[in-house]
Order: sequence, then structure tokens, then C-alpha cells
Amino acid sequence: MIERLARRRLEKRTIGDVVKGPIRIKTSREIEIMRRNGRLLFEVMQEVCAAVKPGVTTKELDTLAQRRIEDKGARPAFLGLYGFPATLCVSVNEQVVHGIPSPDCALEEGSIVSIDCGLELDGYMSDMARTMPVGRIRPELQRLLDVTRECLELAIQTMRVGMRLGDLGRAVQEHAEGNGFGVVRRYSGHGIGRLMHEAPEVFNFFDPQNNKRFQNGWVLAVEPMINMGVAETVELPDGWTVVTKDRLPSAHFEDTVAIVDGGPVILTRP
Repeated sequence: MIERLARRRLEKRTIGDVVKGPIRIKTSREIEIMRRNGRLLFEVMQEVCAAVKPGVTTKELDTLAQRRIEDKGARPAFLGLYGFPATLCVSVNEQVVHGIPSPDCALEEGSIVSIDCGLELDGYMSDMARTMPVGRIRPELQRLLDVTRECLELAIQTMRVGMRLGDLGRAVQEHAEGNGFGVVRRYSGHGIGRLMHEAPEVFNFFDPQNNKRFQNGWVLAVEPMINMGVAETVELPDGWTVVTKDRLPSAHFEDTVAIVDGGPVILTRP
């Protein structure tokens, strides 16, 4: 049991170990299946994000997401992935990623909450995240959300044939740090397809060694994680929840994006 738990924790912590291998080029048929999956996930996330308000528990959001995914004939992709116990990762305020939904965690006015969700249908995955305000939030928190969303848009704009993965990381890092925020290094985006985590890793910072050029048929989950303070993170004793080292708030936006005809097509939007 201890050995199995240790192996699961290694897989969860070290995405680089999970995504090693060649980058798999998707066919137009595969991308069309993933486009359908992405639209379903977008619809689920619309409902879940609309349910965010003071007093709602993170477990209630999780239950809603699971019900809606199953209503659509799909499967919650996170549930049981490396042993994760829920449909959603719900991360509040200083929690960066992998927050476990709980009936004891009621959202409070003025907080922010990151909701990360994936589904599987017809053998393919989709992945998406949004950070939402809970009621009215302070202007500095809204700025964090705005800049993180802008980082995602800038990252997607780099996804053109001939440009490099490092260009994506540079775009995110320059915009976030130029606005005084920290860029999480420990966790990254990833390729996606029949598996939730495929090659390549998609860093949100510039790595000169990350020089693979984008190609038609790549499908990536692009997900900037931006902190109000320092970039460093810490994992809590529950073995899942990641928080900022300085306990300042963090935001997370993600879409599943394919490269088609030389440029990006966002699969998790209408």
C-alpha cells in the first residue's frame, strides 16, 4: 500500500514523468471529436461558474459538475486520475491548483476560486479552468484575474506553425512579471488527447531549451498559473492542494487548443 501510494504521488507531482515521449499528431477526425468534447466541457463550466456565489460549498460545485458531465454521456476525467477523489479541482484564494472539494468549504464574499475540470468522451479528453470572483472582490484581485486571462490569450496567439514552445512561455512570463506578478514554475500545461497528460510539457516561463516548433495537429492544454506574490508554491499535507509559499492569492485560466491550418483553434470555447 505504501509503495502504491508513493508511486501515485510521484506521478501526480512530476508531470514531466507522465508526459515523456513523442508528441502525438492528431488527425482532423480526432480534433473534431475533441472539439465536440470541448464544447460539452464549456457548457458544463458555464453552469458551474454561474453557480459560484457566497455560501456555496466547493463540494456542491463538484456535485453539479459530475451530474452535468454524466448527463451529457461523458465521464469526469479527473475523478480517480492518479487517485484524485473528485470531478473538479477547486482552489480558493492562495490555493493554486488541485484543491479538493469539500462540504465544509463554503465560498466567502470577496474571495476568488479557481475551477479546473476535465471530461472524457469517445476515448478523448478535454481540459479547462477558470478563476472566478465570489461576489465583489478588491480591485487588485480583479487585476490578477485580468492579467492571468490575458496571459492565456497571449499564449494561444503564439501557437502558430514555425513558432516555438519557448515563445509561448516567454509571452506568459513577460506579461505576468511585467505586471508585478509571479509565474508558477512547478506546474505546467501539457499535451492532451487519449490521455489527460501527453507530451509536451507547456511551460509558462521562457526556457531556451524548450525549442520544439509548433506543428499542425498538436493539441495542448495551455494553463497559466499566476501568483499575486512570489512564484514559489508548497504542497499541503493532504498530498494534493498546492498553495503559494507567501499565501497570497493565485489565478488559473486554461483552454484546450489545437493547431489547425497553421494557427490555434480553441476547442473549449463555442
